[in-house]
Amino acid sequence: MALKKDSNAVSIDMLLIVHSEKQRAAQGTHSDRQADPGALPQRGGGNLAEKQHPQQTQVITSYDNQGTQLTVEVHPRDAMPQMLKKFSLAKRLQGDKNGNTRPRQPGGKDAHAYPWDRSSLKSMPLDLRQFEKLDTYASQVTVKSGLDELMDDLLQEAHSDLERVRAIWIWICHHIEYDIEAAQEKDRQAFKPSNILRTQKTNCDGYAGLFERMCRIAGVQCMTVPGYSKGFGYQTGQNFSGEFDHAWNAVYLEGRWHLLDSTWGSGLVDTSTSKFTFLYNEFYFLTHPALFIEDHFPDNKNWQLLKPPQSLRQFENNMYHKSEFYNKGMLSAHPETPMIRTVNGKATITMESCAPTLFMFMLNGKQEHGLLSLQKNGMKLDVYPPTMGTHKLQIFAKGNSDIYSSVLEYTLKCNYVDLGIRLPAELHQPVGPSWFSEQMGILKPSHPDPIIHTSDGRCSVSFGVEEGISILASLHGDDGPITEETQRRYIFQLHREKRVELKVQLPHAGKFALKIFVKKRQEPGNYVFVFNYLLCCSNTKVNWPVFPESFGNWGQGNELLEPLSGVLPANRNVPFKLKLHGVAKALVKGQDTWPLTLNGEGYWEGSCSTAGCQEVYVMVLENANHSFYSYILKYKVNAQ
Repeated sequence: MALKKDSNAVSIDMLLIVHSEKQRAAQGTHSDRQADPGALPQRGGGNLAEKQHPQQTQVITSYDNQGTQLTVEVHPRDAMPQMLKKFSLAKRLQGDKNGNTRPRQPGGKDAHAYPWDRSSLKSMPLDLRQFEKLDTYASQVTVKSGLDELMDDLLQEAHSDLERVRAIWIWICHHIEYDIEAAQEKDRQAFKPSNILRTQKTNCDGYAGLFERMCRIAGVQCMTVPGYSKGFGYQTGQNFSGEFDHAWNAVYLEGRWHLLDSTWGSGLVDTSTSKFTFLYNEFYFLTHPALFIEDHFPDNKNWQLLKPPQSLRQFENNMYHKSEFYNKGMLSAHPETPMIRTVNGKATITMESCAPTLFMFMLNGKQEHGLLSLQKNGMKLDVYPPTMGTHKLQIFAKGNSDIYSSVLEYTLKCNYVDLGIRLPAELHQPVGPSWFSEQMGILKPSHPDPIIHTSDGRCSVSFGVEEGISILASLHGDDGPITEETQRRYIFQLHREKRVELKVQLPHAGKFALKIFVKKRQEPGNYVFVFNYLLCCSNTKVNWPVFPESFGNWGQGNELLEPLSGVLPANRNVPFKLKLHGVAKALVKGQDTWPLTLNGEGYWEGSCSTAGCQEVYVMVLENANHSFYSYILKYKVNAQ
């Protein structure tokens, strides 16, 4: 017996001669067994891969869970045995019919630390820009005949194992469609590479099997990994048992195992229509194992590639961050459990992102019953469910794209509703100034907090404005006299140098949304919503009228001291006091015309009788050489 040992294998060469106890009555009656050299081993420790061939040497090959191969040849009694037969305990297997070796099982050097250290979304250093040319080429390769010819074409631009894996990944993700019917019917024909290439459809087993087959042809070690997944149809908090519902791959690159899922990299299934849409997802290519475990739980814990590995119970209970959570630059979210119980009718969620990001939320499919404020690198959301029971909360992020994507879902359990926290339906997101309002030209706000409390129903909000920016504001409540026509009449806008002041008067007690819009003066188009404040007043005696209506000639730097009410009493002499810039004359016109005079402090003063009129106007003459007066303010007069 000769013993050989190296770092990769232990091989024992020995003579094995087996004599049967009884002479076979007829050798054609019983068959010897020989392993099919092209057959894949069955899963599980000690399972045998066997195939019968009469009158041939019997070869029995077995694999255990650690990847160890045991091969024994048994010769018929009347045959002349060869003197040396190899009994292999190699950690890597002998070559298959394509010349590849059976990959080793993952070990300690493949494991990554858990939880995620925020270093990278990938399990190895990658610069995706290096793949731009290869990705373009691979995505355009077409099937002409069979798999071998496809691989010849596909690998022409790939010059390393990493590039070969990348080319295979890109081709599958851009050409193979998820076959929902085959997945539901568990059609085994859908797994065969020939059928996949012909129909360009398959299910997850087919994706994983094709990926493994293509990698073997390319000379790259690859394994198919079965397990549970939080994919199509997953419900928050669900338990997993019984048959595995998904399969993905592990590839061996640069001395370590890495994980990928070409099924989920290729696109997604619409839950409402059950239709597949190609939508490439880079996230599932060589994903960091600490992130991959969030929605992939393998049958063998070693394929988690984690230290320490996670249990199935942890997998079920851990927060599920969708791939878009990381694609949009999110780092963390709190609470870290998928189910939240409200406290005094409120639930608070915070998220941290690696860069300033826009967010929005939906509670039971509507953007209501919450206050979302943007922070420099993240957001804070306070949610007030309107009824007791179970509620679905979805959080969306915009990231670097123009599209909001769902990044997180919570289930809210509410056992108490605070009726005093009812929020206006028109309170949109975000609430309060932030980096975004600063980016849109609104600077140094007088009220940095999103909520403003007023005891008398009045408040004044001011902020700096960049050159060339126009501001528009409107007030919204759920009940009372506010209509679309008067939404802006409860706000009076003043301009002082590079700051804008908004004087606000509330028509009654309650909660209101003060919405702020901006527009560049020189650019066409509509005003763009930036943010809003939540105004709160509990004083039931509040009953402020609207402000006077202002026109376009109400210029920058003008100031109205009195009258601030846009509705004047009938048959009264009403005093007027204004600061007007760049005008030669000013007057008030009712039934008669009443001139205003400029005092030493720079204010235009005078009075006007409201007798016999329904409306009163403030008018100015900008050029003393002209006779044309412009309207700048309009008041209504109460009916007698």
